[in-house]
Amino acid sequence: MTAPDDAVGRLRELLRIPTVSRPDVSDLDTDAFASFRSTVQALYPALHAAAERELVLEHTLLYRWPGAAEGPATVLMAHYDVVAAPDEGWTHPPFAAELVGDGAQQELWGRGALDDKDSVAAILEGAEALAETGFVPAHDVYLLFGHDEETNGTGAREAARLLEARGVRIGLVLDEGGAVVDGVFPTVDRPLAVVGVSEKTTTMIELRVEQQGGHASTPPRETATSRLARAIVRMNAHPFPATLNPPIERMLRTIAPHARGIVRFVLSRPRLFRPLLLQLLTRIGVETSALLRTTAVATMLSAGHAQNALAESATAVVNARVAIDSDTARTVRRLKRVIADDGVTIRVLQAARPSAVSAMDGPGWDLVAETITAVYPDAVVVPYVQTGATDSRQFSHLSPTVYRFSPFHMTAEERAALHAKDERIHVGAYLTGIAFFERLIARL
Repeated sequence: MTAPDDAVGRLRELLRIPTVSRPDVSDLDTDAFASFRSTVQALYPALHAAAERELVLEHTLLYRWPGAAEGPATVLMAHYDVVAAPDEGWTHPPFAAELVGDGAQQELWGRGALDDKDSVAAILEGAEALAETGFVPAHDVYLLFGHDEETNGTGAREAARLLEARGVRIGLVLDEGGAVVDGVFPTVDRPLAVVGVSEKTTTMIELRVEQQGGHASTPPRETATSRLARAIVRMNAHPFPATLNPPIERMLRTIAPHARGIVRFVLSRPRLFRPLLLQLLTRIGVETSALLRTTAVATMLSAGHAQNALAESATAVVNARVAIDSDTARTVRRLKRVIADDGVTIRVLQAARPSAVSAMDGPGWDLVAETITAVYPDAVVVPYVQTGATDSRQFSHLSPTVYRFSPFHMTAEERAALHAKDERIHVGAYLTGIAFFERLIARL
């Protein structure tokens, strides 16, 4: 059994290493990534004695923990890169890994505390505790820690390709994803453990306007920037239609027995009350709304070359998360129809591979669900669609049991800090996550 203070101390060491992911690999602080890997090796000696370690694309960590017999291998995944975090605006410095508060309210602050060094460390803690006892899994267990999930995902993609080329038969795959959450549905008092059985496809789209420039003192009625701004406003004013896909229907039916009154009646009959549920779920909040539809938001804007010159071109990068019952082509067609301006060119910059829907019954699902229930006995385990991209999508074609779940209780405030200022995790939630992985690995 891992000593709580020691486990938290090891996570703090890892959080202090600024393994910031960069789109351009030439900008990567390779010394920080090397420091992280050497620190992991020093902190978890028993695992490194029991498992074989290799580097994929120089930085991604891939461990093979040999099993006692042949059979489907398990892949436990996380990533150790983080998004950038300037000091400005943080209550506590992002790479100081400060402990704040006491007792049950104690929190650990830092970039990566929730995304996703907590999962990396929790997997390592669970594996180390078992390796110290001489535990040998029934079948091979792979631990995969990506180095560029936040940007390009090349490490996990190459690791999946290597395992496929080596003829490794993949069974259960578990990556970051849903968490244990409260208060998402009205009249449902029990926490929900939401397990991603698929994920929306990330598609990057460019909107571009090009037209004659000139001096800013004599602007035309319509400029490149105003035309682009109008396109973005139209896109925002016409959200994609909401639908109920099979995982969401299953989620609602699973939640229904734990709701009260009319809410229970409606949730238990999602097809009958589809229009009402779509209205309800899109209004509850941004998280439930995103489960039901493709989303598209302009995340980067660029225009102009001088303060006193009209922009000859204006561009916006749109981050689209395509629903599992849609595709990139339909997304682009709708954007063209909504923007309704031939002067705005729409170009797909990047589109990820769509993810299959994993099994919501059977041994793999049952193992994950039973392990969650063991450490979160009050939680209702439900399937859902992961709205963010994960490295697990690289394994979607290799296994019918690819799941996305971070075994930590997260408040709404904590979830809002993902990729934002003041990222943090409750210490108690982190320790429960360790217990989850130790129990899960022991059953592999």
